[in-house]
Amino acid sequence: MASIRNRPYHLVIFGASGFTGQFVVEEVARTASEGPKGNLKWAVAGRSKQKLEKVLEQAAGVLSKPELRTEVDVIVADVGEPDSLAAMCKQAVIVLNCVGPYRFYGEPVVKACVENGAHHIDISGEPQFLEGMQLNYNSQAADKGVYIIGSCGFDSIPADMGVLYTRDQFKGTLSAVESFLTVNSGPEGGCIHDGTWQSAVHGFADSQKLQSLRRKFNHKPLPTVGSRLRRSSEIQQYTVPFMGSDPSVVKRTQRFLVEEHQASPVQYGAYAGIGGVGSIIKLMFAGMMFWFLVKFSFGRNLLIKHPEFFSFGVFSKAGPTRKQMEASSFQFAFYGEGYTEEQDPSQGKPNAKIRTLVQGPECGYVATPIAMVQAALTILNEPTALPKKGGVYTPGAAFAKTTLIDRLNKHGIQFSVI
Repeated sequence: MASIRNRPYHLVIFGASGFTGQFVVEEVARTASEGPKGNLKWAVAGRSKQKLEKVLEQAAGVLSKPELRTEVDVIVADVGEPDSLAAMCKQAVIVLNCVGPYRFYGEPVVKACVENGAHHIDISGEPQFLEGMQLNYNSQAADKGVYIIGSCGFDSIPADMGVLYTRDQFKGTLSAVESFLTVNSGPEGGCIHDGTWQSAVHGFADSQKLQSLRRKFNHKPLPTVGSRLRRSSEIQQYTVPFMGSDPSVVKRTQRFLVEEHQASPVQYGAYAGIGGVGSIIKLMFAGMMFWFLVKFSFGRNLLIKHPEFFSFGVFSKAGPTRKQMEASSFQFAFYGEGYTEEQDPSQGKPNAKIRTLVQGPECGYVATPIAMVQAALTILNEPTALPKKGGVYTPGAAFAKTTLIDRLNKHGIQFSVI
């Protein structure tokens, strides 16, 4: 397994000059004192030395840390040049991969990490990529003692760790949880950079491939404890099923915990709140346009060229401003049910409930870097709490026995029981 004894850097941020990369760099710089022995050694990597130097320049200004300009090393590496990726991975204990859409650019980096003994953390919300990496690299990663941990941003640490937190706080056997996400943007409004929009366009266009990929695992259905999951009536606003990767990630975590730790599986349903009637009409209209256009290559090109128009301003090529980010926040409410310690889960209906919250700052560019960097620091500081062997893991599978939730609580992503 990679250790700092034979590698110059604890972390290398690959894709540091991308929109999200900039904020990951700033978060690493902010938390460098939390590295092993209070000292984190790190570098930035990407295609253009000039752009990477500009990123460090901007971070130095934002954080009033002029030393970033001179003290952080720059590595030139390109997804299209495997030798450059291999050289980068040999220098890092962990690669923080910020280069998306991962369906196009992710696999070469995972491959280079596995072959060169570096752990890999990404912030992908693309189930096809995440599950494909598990299928293709799990056994190789296990042989090498390498941890490949996907979806370590807003997709899907709050949901995945939120379900585990709810289970751990419940006295008895938790059988089902539903999460309801609400996102609040301040007076400035908010939007999401169009890299995420591109991932969504290609993901929906390829949904058939995801089904055939899943069949290759030959999974047996997970056992169901308690009643089948039904939509909760407790939420007081309009909601829609959540279209992101959280259900896929949570299900993979539950499968791991059942198979490796003989845990009792938790059923999971994910919903997003969408506000009032006006929002619903807009969403239905945008949804119909999207479903129609995504089926054809000309339609996909239109969607990718004009993200703002087709998403009613939710996605934009420029991404949100820092002011918009500061005013924005998210909240996941988890409604769980299960059986008290004295009740037999195989008999009768669930007889107890729990409600928990995960709250945090703006999802894409504040919470995502915090989650990603804390995941990396957990690997560096708590290696014995990770799964016994390497492999391709979800956050919940990798971090169930670590203090990641405590670390997130200290950094503004808060877990609580109501």
